[in-house]
Amino acid sequence: MGAQAHADGALRHFDIQAQAAASALNEFARQADITLVFSSELVARHQTPAVRGDFTVIDGLKRLLDGTGLSFDQVSVSTIAISVGGAGHSRDPPTTDSASHPAGNDNQTKGDTNVNHPGLFTRIAGLFAMSGAVLAGGRAGAQDAVTQGAAPAAAATDASTANTNTLDEVVVTATAQSTRKLDASFQVTTASLEEIHNVDPSSSADLLKIVPSVWAESGGGQAGPNIELAGYPGGSGAPYVTYSINGSPMYPSHNLSFLDDSSMFRLDDTVERAEMVLGGPGVLYSDGQMGLTANFILREGSDVEHGDLGITYGSEGMYRVDGFYSGPLSKDWFFSIGGFYRESDGIRKSQFPADDGGQVTATLSHTLEQGKVMFYFRELSDQNLFIADIPLVATGTGKNVSYSAFPGFNPMTGWFAGTGIQGLSVQECPGCAPLTANLANGRGASLHTFGGDFDFDIADGVHLSNKAQFTGGDMPTTGIFTGSAPPVTMSAFIASEVAAANKALAGTGIAPATGGTGYYVNGGGAVNPNQYVMTNGFWVVDKQLQSFTDDLRFTFDVVSGNKLTVGGYLAIYKSDDTWYLGNNELMTATPNSSLINLTLNNGAIVSENGLTSASTFTLVDHYTGRNVALFASDNWRINQWVLDAGVRVEQQQVSGTIENDTNMALSTNPLSLWNSSVSVPNGTWTSFSCNESLALDNGTECTQFKKTKPSGAIGATYEITDHMSAYARGDYGVHFPSFDDLRNGTPQTENIRNLQVGYRIQIPTLYADVDVFRRTFSGVPFQQFVTTSTGLENVAFPYGTSSTGIDFTTVWQPIDHVSLGLTGNWQDSVYTHIPVADSELSVGADGNVLQRQPRFQARLTPAYDLPVPWGSIRFQLTYSYIGLRYSDPGNAQVLPSYQTLDAGIISRIGDHFEVRVMGSNLTNELGVTEQDARALSGTSGTSGGFALGRPIFGREENIQLKYKF
Repeated sequence: MGAQAHADGALRHFDIQAQAAASALNEFARQADITLVFSSELVARHQTPAVRGDFTVIDGLKRLLDGTGLSFDQVSVSTIAISVGGAGHSRDPPTTDSASHPAGNDNQTKGDTNVNHPGLFTRIAGLFAMSGAVLAGGRAGAQDAVTQGAAPAAAATDASTANTNTLDEVVVTATAQSTRKLDASFQVTTASLEEIHNVDPSSSADLLKIVPSVWAESGGGQAGPNIELAGYPGGSGAPYVTYSINGSPMYPSHNLSFLDDSSMFRLDDTVERAEMVLGGPGVLYSDGQMGLTANFILREGSDVEHGDLGITYGSEGMYRVDGFYSGPLSKDWFFSIGGFYRESDGIRKSQFPADDGGQVTATLSHTLEQGKVMFYFRELSDQNLFIADIPLVATGTGKNVSYSAFPGFNPMTGWFAGTGIQGLSVQECPGCAPLTANLANGRGASLHTFGGDFDFDIADGVHLSNKAQFTGGDMPTTGIFTGSAPPVTMSAFIASEVAAANKALAGTGIAPATGGTGYYVNGGGAVNPNQYVMTNGFWVVDKQLQSFTDDLRFTFDVVSGNKLTVGGYLAIYKSDDTWYLGNNELMTATPNSSLINLTLNNGAIVSENGLTSASTFTLVDHYTGRNVALFASDNWRINQWVLDAGVRVEQQQVSGTIENDTNMALSTNPLSLWNSSVSVPNGTWTSFSCNESLALDNGTECTQFKKTKPSGAIGATYEITDHMSAYARGDYGVHFPSFDDLRNGTPQTENIRNLQVGYRIQIPTLYADVDVFRRTFSGVPFQQFVTTSTGLENVAFPYGTSSTGIDFTTVWQPIDHVSLGLTGNWQDSVYTHIPVADSELSVGADGNVLQRQPRFQARLTPAYDLPVPWGSIRFQLTYSYIGLRYSDPGNAQVLPSYQTLDAGIISRIGDHFEVRVMGSNLTNELGVTEQDARALSGTSGTSGGFALGRPIFGREENIQLKYKF
């Protein structure tokens, strides 16, 4: 039995915010349990008012369309067509119960999604209704709308409050133009701005937790996460993740040390929606990312002035202001501007602002008779505390290991940074001025981004699209990086330094040391011999970045249902790096640490101003890259089949120079041990050309590289019904080496193969998307800085992986106002082709589980939406389960499973006010996401019952008051 239109006067409750017409009609149809038929071009021109209260379907729809210039006709029991002009009315409907879905980009919004195919009469009624809607949305119809007093055309719809759990949702990421979720033959996760707020992400990386096959370690703060994709090898950074704005990548190379795309992007109210696509046809377009593309669509101006202003307070001492405003400038010209400013002490207290900064984003758009042009600008200036590992107590062995608080160190809120170690001043070369740095600068960003989109119908059946973007600025890292050894007592540290000093001074005639005394640098007196201490590095890295990308496409309507797209991609990018790694400091193993000076009783200086070393790895390099790609793809709809296939050929060219360094003593005093071996650039440069085989044979650094490789994709979707489909695809892609891969002597190009089958369904009580995948990698570069007996070592080698898994996303709504969401992933992903060579890291890793990735993870979100006379209240909980992981390829460093509980209350008061109270990790769960990143693989990473690890953040609550107008 189909859903009734309730034209007999039955009342239904509606709660719909003022928003873009397309989103409002989707929500109205859901709440009314009816089918709405309309032209996308038609409704894209309008904004609807809020509708809240109990009304008949007809009265509610009249209120929704009031002032828009839109009207409607009821053409069947359950189908209403949207058109232009006149007052909305209801005709005597046929007695059929469903309507056919329209073709192309025209939309049919369904409330009651009956799984049966529509009947003949309903198909005919739907076709007539759609014909009228399309005609009304054409040029003549648009002119009629203007003469009848409709508002001028808007530049774009603002779908920031839309519900994206619908198969009618249109996605533009990793596609030639756009496609509905129903027709997509790949995994895609979408979220509107409101849905992003409901997730309450702590960073742009943390948002990726809504993608079922992604595991983001966001415990490092706003920047510097590790992002793992199911079946994709990683281990550090985010080598297979692209962050894009309106389809243009922020930076086209994704495996640079001290840089990941998410660190270049901040979430705020200027984002309309996010689309996250894993694999699939994304291998063909833009930067050809075979991994995850997180594309953020900006809010644009419309013909209706609107905006919002929000103030947020967080329990960690966070104050934040968000704002957005948009409207028309003149006929066919529209603007938007917004951004945020935030200052926070941080959940891990640092005694100075941990997060301090903000951004501003502006758009300018212009509608043309046959297309649209849009420009955007974004300025980001943010300073963010970077957080690495802290000391923990390790109990048990193997898979039974567990972690708890180290004495005096709260694992939920503690971190070494504080005023006692905030600044650095150290001489790094003979006769030069000291290098100075401040931890308050953190792993921040100072970036400016300019972009533009141009879409135009240049002829009948020919569409032109061009997306260009320039990004430039500074991505510095100033932070504390823990060493490879857990804390020891001061007396034990002195004993080890006595042995090391006597070995270093042997044969010099200097008397051997027998002991020493540590004193606090800040004048606090002698250090208690039982005080736990450790050495941590104060690393200073500067990355000056520039990138320009351009994606040009022509799409041709070849025959009915067939679209051929050809195009090209250009990326020009550079990175100028200056690194000072090491700068090791002796400090107390406490939150807000104190520095320690240690002098042995023979006069040997182990630490001066807390420093046990200056830079042990200094790097100065300049790299420039250029990628050029040509691609072609064909999309063909044949009845209920949607087929796609494409090929891409890409060439990467890289050139650069690296300044050589020399280890030298910066003091003539042989007793000055702390600066007796400093890595100093010596003024000579390496400029060496190599190919893959040459570099892999001798491990040489590469500064020039050129490679051309093809990629391909093929997919098919079968629409079982209007709201149910099955899909399958196969993709072959490549991942070109980054600057760091070339410098590390691993310039191989990775080969990636992906096979995937899936099933989607949407019925009145259930939305679900499930897929099964098989992925293999070869030629993957491994690179890691590890601490060995000879110092900091850069270890690199190639390997492969093999993976099988399943992803699932479901939303179940058993009764009105109650929903239960479940997302997650299970995978069996292992290493292959690990070379058994000299490196300790390579022994016994074949067949081991991919590091850092949970075999199983899931998020369960029950929610209750309560209508009240003055608005609505939403109550939600999110239970997350993260399975056991391994921190190293050797699978010896075990990371136990853990669970977290988040919650939120969202209250909408009238048409303008909203209050959000959100809380994360309410149970203060100690979830460890890594062990020491510089410990040797194959070892447990523990010593004396202690270990180093990076836990998730402790409990945090925040409250936001927002005014919408």
